[in-house]
Amino acid sequence: MNAQPQHSPLPQTTPEQIRHALRSGTETALLDLREEGAFATGHPLFAVNLPLGRIEERIADLIPRKTTPIVLYDNGENRVVTALSTLQRLGYTQVTLLSGGLEGWIASGGEIFIDVNVPSKAFGELVEHVRHTPSLPAQEVHARLERGDDLVILDARRFVEYTVMSIPQGRSVPGAELALRVQDIAPSPSTTVIVNCAGRTRSIIGTQSLINAQIPNPVYALRNGTIGWTLAGFDLEHGATRTPPESSATHHALARERAQHLAERAGVRTVTTQQLTTLINRDEHTTYLLDVRSPEEYAADHLSDFRSAPGGQLVQATDEWVGVRHATLVLTDTDGVRARMTAHWRRQLGWQET
Repeated sequence: MNAQPQHSPLPQTTPEQIRHALRSGTETALLDLREEGAFATGHPLFAVNLPLGRIEERIADLIPRKTTPIVLYDNGENRVVTALSTLQRLGYTQVTLLSGGLEGWIASGGEIFIDVNVPSKAFGELVEHVRHTPSLPAQEVHARLERGDDLVILDARRFVEYTVMSIPQGRSVPGAELALRVQDIAPSPSTTVIVNCAGRTRSIIGTQSLINAQIPNPVYALRNGTIGWTLAGFDLEHGATRTPPESSATHHALARERAQHLAERAGVRTVTTQQLTTLINRDEHTTYLLDVRSPEEYAADHLSDFRSAPGGQLVQATDEWVGVRHATLVLTDTDGVRARMTAHWRRQLGWQET
């Protein structure tokens, strides 16, 4: 009688082991294989959403080092075995399954979080609480517009979001652009600057960026963004295309000086070309090369091997570009402002920035 073939047990990582890795600074990728809607209903804090059907499309950018420890989970949808096989076929050598999946995480006492981009959104709330970031409700901003007060409204979202719907008179200045462009938009220190997004996070971070950069103007976040504006019964503008002017030499130099000071205070390092080569060639560490300028600037010209990751979005939605917790991020621009402003926030979010 022939013996039945014995199948090796699938490699497992316990919830306790993944929590230890996340807390200890060990490079780890915790991947949720469900679709985004299911992911948003509840997941571990630092899990990255990578639906099974998009692994081959996104994995090389999300996890560039093939010896990175990767832990996979779903919620009983039987995606993990297929994903494990796919990643092994693509050359990833340290792939395991989370013991018990999402239910095992919860049963072990692991907390779950609802929504997407949770670490960044939670960080925004913390920044507002600790720094007392000033804000104004929609009613107050609307009244100021009606009176013709001296103010500018800067929309910190991506241009594609801004042009779909925006606050009347608002101008598109995506998050990383704010410190670089604001003094040319509002050269008088008496002009009030109001920063908005769709909800809260990007307006809070954008407002606090300008305060951190010590611009002389009064600065406020629009409380609850375009959502709050709509709920207050006010009309939004559609199809707007207002963008900021180019930064003047004087204001550019001042913005660069302020950004450099902030980056140094936050512990952001700078690297030479030779040091960058050393970082890239490390066998046991992951390095991401990210260009934080606008997508249009990136498309026109960029450094080899750097990916486009507009600075405001990189703070808001890190897991669109970075799949490995505790990796190193190398950011670049052409002005010395946007990369430093982005990096000073990324450092406070717990990442190694260069």
